Parts: sequence; structure tokens; C-alpha cells
Amino acid sequence: MSSEPVVMDKPLTVKRPLWRSVVVVSWSFIGIRKNSEFQEDLTHITPLYILGVGFVAGLLFVIGLIVLVNLVVAK
Repeated sequence: MSSEPVVMDKPLTVKRPLWRSVVVVSWSFIGIRKNSEFQEDLTHITPLYILGVGFVAGLLFVIGLIVLVNLVVAK
């Protein structure tokens, strides 16, 4: 076995595709997005994450609207 030290050129970066998907979906709800960030996101996240986070975000949005309407109508 060789006892040579391992030299790494780049520091290890922790990829967080789920959090990045939440950020992407949040920006898409607002409608503001830079093309360079969009291109970078294409390399880090998968469509499955986008679909899942988008579905949950849409569901939370609809539930929030229903709760808001019920609060306004109840008064």
C-alpha cells in the first residue's frame, strides 16, 4: 500500500439540490431569473426535484389562499 498523500485541487462542495430547487421554484413564482443562474441550475438539479418542490409550493399557495379567504369571509 502506498502512503502518498492525496492532493485535491478543488475544495469539496456540498451540493444541495433540494434547497436549490426550492430557490428556483421561488424565483419562478415571482417571475424574475437571470439566464446565467438558470444555466447553472440546469447542471445542479434534476427535473424530479423541480416537479416535487413545484407541486408542494403550488399546494401550499392554494391552501394559503383558501385560509386567507376563509379568514376574510368569517369577519
